[in-house]
Amino acid sequence: MSEDSEEKSYPLRTLHDFIIALYKEWDKFRMASLIGTITSGVLFIFIIFRLLGLLRKIRRFGFIGVIDELIFLILVAAFVIYEISLLFGQYKFFRKWEKRIGLLTHLEERLMRDYEKEESK
Repeated sequence: MSEDSEEKSYPLRTLHDFIIALYKEWDKFRMASLIGTITSGVLFIFIIFRLLGLLRKIRRFGFIGVIDELIFLILVAAFVIYEISLLFGQYKFFRKWEKRIGLLTHLEERLMRDYEKEESK
């Protein structure tokens, strides 16, 4: 092979490999962010129920002995809310760019077909 043919195909081949690898991994990452959001939501619901039970305990027995657990649950709830917002933002990012990556893949396929037709002439 001559250096000219390698030079012509190198950037296109590298871009092609990148797009194909990205497109294959895209659904995994999008699904992982969705599953993480749902899991964190379930955890948040569990924390809310635990807080409600703790509040009933406080009404019955007072704050003695439960203040540390109350503070801990509030902190955990705050971190879970933050995690949910991050994961949901990540999911929205994947949904937004999924269509663009797909269009780029189809454009590349069309360009390659056109290039092959011109080469065969």
